[in-house]
Amino acid sequence: MSGKEQQHPLYNRDRPLVDNLLAAEATDYNLAELARLRVRYQGFPGAKDIQQDLDQILQQWGLTESELLEKTRAIHNVGGIYKSRGKKEEQDWN
Repeated sequence: MSGKEQQHPLYNRDRPLVDNLLAAEATDYNLAELARLRVRYQGFPGAKDIQQDLDQILQQWGLTESELLEKTRAIHNVGGIYKSRGKKEEQDWN
C-alpha cells in the first residue's frame, strides 16, 4: 500500500482560515476555530501543511492541546460563539 496523502474535501475552504489564524490573536472566536479545525484534521491522512500550521498556531498562542480544548469548552458552555453562523459549523463538535 502506498502512503499517498488524501485531499481533505474542505481543504480549499479551510486553508484561508488557517492562514488568517496564523496572523491572528487568540480571541474566543479564533480559539474556537482552531479547536474545530484541529478536531476536523486530527488523524486525517493528508493536509499535512494544515496540520503543521495548526500546531504552529498552538505554539504561537502558548497553548497545549488540552489547554485549548479546556478553553474552548468553557467558551462553548457560555454559548453564542457560532450563533450568527447557524448550526452548520457546529457539526464537528457532535
